[in-house]
Amino acid sequence: MIQKQLLIEDNFVIEKIKSVSKILFVYSLIIISTTNGAYAESLELLKNKWSFEGLFGTFDRASLRRGYQVYNEVCSSCHSIKLLSYRNLSEKGGPEFSIDDVKNIAASFEVIDGPNSEGEMFTRPARISDKFVEPYLNVREAEAANGGAYPPDMSVLVKARKGGANYIYSILLGYEDPPEGFKLDEGVYYNKYMSGHNIKMPNILSDGLLDYSDETEATTQQMAKDVAIFLTWVSEPSLEARHKMGFKVILYLIILALLVYLSMKKLWLRVESK
Repeated sequence: MIQKQLLIEDNFVIEKIKSVSKILFVYSLIIISTTNGAYAESLELLKNKWSFEGLFGTFDRASLRRGYQVYNEVCSSCHSIKLLSYRNLSEKGGPEFSIDDVKNIAASFEVIDGPNSEGEMFTRPARISDKFVEPYLNVREAEAANGGAYPPDMSVLVKARKGGANYIYSILLGYEDPPEGFKLDEGVYYNKYMSGHNIKMPNILSDGLLDYSDETEATTQQMAKDVAIFLTWVSEPSLEARHKMGFKVILYLIILALLVYLSMKKLWLRVESK
């Protein structure tokens, strides 16, 4: 009887120890996550007043052209926009380059084509119907050239990231020296707007990095804004057309609702007179 009571007491003590251990384990996890979270939290994105927002929003053509220049001269060495064709640069709602300018832009790139009559692949100047030439032949080559990180395709990057154009704008302007105690691996950079503040892409923008063809001053903020606008258009080339269609649909619905109201009012007048 005494042995049975001792066994019960021992089991009770063991269960208590297990409960305390679980509490201590959970508490330690909370402390660790809180400590790491002090660095992991990202700041609220920079806000910009974009011309393309709202029901009547449109793209700034000059900014789109400058944004293409930033992409072409700075970003295209790593990032692709494989869903876009060169001809899109001349279409309504976009940068609206002249067709001759687009032909010259396309011809400055080479694409692999073929096979020819002898069954061999060959290179030729790109045509306006071709997709934008990608900087790497495959994913493995891209990762090898960027320290194991794959530069994402920018075709729908703005729509894929929370914050849209503000995300692109903030990341490009978010580079700074890490705070004391924050450790970075080799080849990783500190960015205050990036989740976790770690990013493998170096700071690619600096004042006067390029000469804008329209002679606008190429400040870091201006380049970040222009390329964010350009990538927004890349993600949704039909945005302006959609806005126009949306306005027409709303106007049609208003007129239809008014006609229905007047018809019903006239109908009820006849009923009441009877």
